[in-house]
Amino acid sequence: MEEATALERAVSGFVELRPRLFGIAYRMLGSVVEAEDILQEVWLRWQNTDRATIDNPSAFLALITTRLAINVAQSARSRREAYIGPWLPEPVDTSLDPTLGAERGEALELAFLLLLERLTPTERAAYVLREAFVYPYTQIADILQVSPVNARQLVSRARKRLTTQRHEPIDKIEHRRLLTAFLDAAQTGNVAALEDLFAADVVSSSDGGGLRGAARFPLLGGTRVA
Repeated sequence: MEEATALERAVSGFVELRPRLFGIAYRMLGSVVEAEDILQEVWLRWQNTDRATIDNPSAFLALITTRLAINVAQSARSRREAYIGPWLPEPVDTSLDPTLGAERGEALELAFLLLLERLTPTERAAYVLREAFVYPYTQIADILQVSPVNARQLVSRARKRLTTQRHEPIDKIEHRRLLTAFLDAAQTGNVAALEDLFAADVVSSSDGGGLRGAARFPLLGGTRVA
C-alpha cells in the first residue's frame, strides 16, 4: 500500500511539472519528438530515484531535464551539420498552455528558436532557464554545475550573441495579414496578393524533417517564394 501511494505521489508530482519540463526541453532542442524522449527518460529516473531524499522535486526534475537536453543538443549539432537542406525548429502551439512556453513572449517565437541554435548548448540552457522561465542564477549554476558568476556570464554572453542577430519584432497585425494571404494563396492558387506583401529580398526556408519533400536550398525573391 505504501509503495503504491508513493508511486501515485510521484506520478502526480511529475504530471504537474511536466508542461514546464517539456517547455525547457523543447526550447533547448527545437524538436517536439526529442523533448518527449527527454521527458520519458526523466520519468524513468524520477521513478527509480529515492524520492524521500529529494527536498525540491521541481528543482531536481528541472536539473535532470536540462542536463539530458544539453547532451542531446551536443549530439544534435553534429547531426544537423550533415542534414540535407535547411534545418528548422519543429513548431508547436504553446499558446494553449503558457507553461509550455515562457513568461516572456519573445522566447515563444519560432524564429527566436532558430536564433538560439547559434548558441552553445550550455549558453542556450542558461539563457532559456533565465529568460524563458526566470530561474534564479543560483539555481542555474546548480543545474549547469558552474558558479553563480559563471551562470551570469553565460546568460550575458548569450544575450549579446542574440542581440547582434535579432531583427525588430514583427507586428502582430502585419503577421496576421501575411498569414491570411498565405492561406488564401494555398487554398485558391491566387499568389498575386501574396507576392504584393513580400519584400524584394524575401527568403523562404523549408524543412521536410527528412520525411517530406522540401526545398533543399532557400528560395530567394517574391515570385519564387510565392
